[in-house]
Amino acid sequence: MMRSTVLLRSPRLFFVLLVGLLLGSILLALNVGKYPLSPSQLWETISCSFSGQCQGNTEQTVLWQIRLPRIFAACFVGAALACAGATYQGMFKNPLVSPDILGVSAGAGFGASLAIFYNLPMVYIQLFAFSGGILAVLCVSLIASRSHTQDPILVLVLSGIAIGSLLGAGISLLKILADPFTQLPSITFWLLGSLTAINQQDLIQLIPMLLIGIIPIFLLRWRLNLLSLDEDEAQTLGVPIKCTRWILIVFTTLCTASAVAMTGIIGWVGLLVPHIARLLVGANFIRLLPTSLLLGASFLLLTDTLARTIAPIELPLGILTSACGAPFFLYLLVRGQK
Repeated sequence: MMRSTVLLRSPRLFFVLLVGLLLGSILLALNVGKYPLSPSQLWETISCSFSGQCQGNTEQTVLWQIRLPRIFAACFVGAALACAGATYQGMFKNPLVSPDILGVSAGAGFGASLAIFYNLPMVYIQLFAFSGGILAVLCVSLIASRSHTQDPILVLVLSGIAIGSLLGAGISLLKILADPFTQLPSITFWLLGSLTAINQQDLIQLIPMLLIGIIPIFLLRWRLNLLSLDEDEAQTLGVPIKCTRWILIVFTTLCTASAVAMTGIIGWVGLLVPHIARLLVGANFIRLLPTSLLLGASFLLLTDTLARTIAPIELPLGILTSACGAPFFLYLLVRGQK
């Protein structure tokens, strides 16, 4: 509590520290890897790239075609998942809600698995994953709109769980039917999440979609504080609760589906990072959402850096985010009880 109070008294300094953490994570990710680049090599490569004197240089290829696209993807995907997680938790008034609560991840996973099963190219895998995530949320929304006798939020969450379980069964069926030597490893690796295949062309598709989802949520973050109130009380303040909730669902779904379509399913970012942010700055979304964005970007970037350096082979991100996230989340629960 004392630490949160100190941070709230100097929010500018705190956000400067968060930006410094992100910049430090970017510098670390640029330097380390299978082909390490020292700070001097990094500076020389950037300088000669702009002067046009080192065309075809190995360091230039590593920096501009491998490292930077991957770093940008990790930052934007981490920020988007953390933003979606914080928004869902505030919108549904439940700290255990994550971005895949409405079946987005399961729908994207089923779509991608279906494309891999039919041996389609990568662009179709991404398209099927994105379409699957969107269609899953549309099904959940349609089911919730048909219920007029129960709490719409409860019906929405329960429908998401049911649709997610159904799509999970479909993924398991595709795994059983897939070729065990070619298709099954590809499906399994994709479902665990990775930034290995990210390139500059993927960034051109990914970043605009994520920005379209993040920016409206960021601009509406003050309304998330009102959604935590009772519905009647919020309506007396002039806020259209149902309209605001559906707008936020649309943009959070866009964030999650876009991220999962490009990187596979990466768990725990949207659940863990908002908890850490709430611990640091409190529950006010004016500060909570920017903190979640910066922490999510740093967390996923550091995790991805660890994934490609900790072992001789690259580890899937889903394994590391679960290995890091679950123990830390249990620590937060125990600390909260004390």
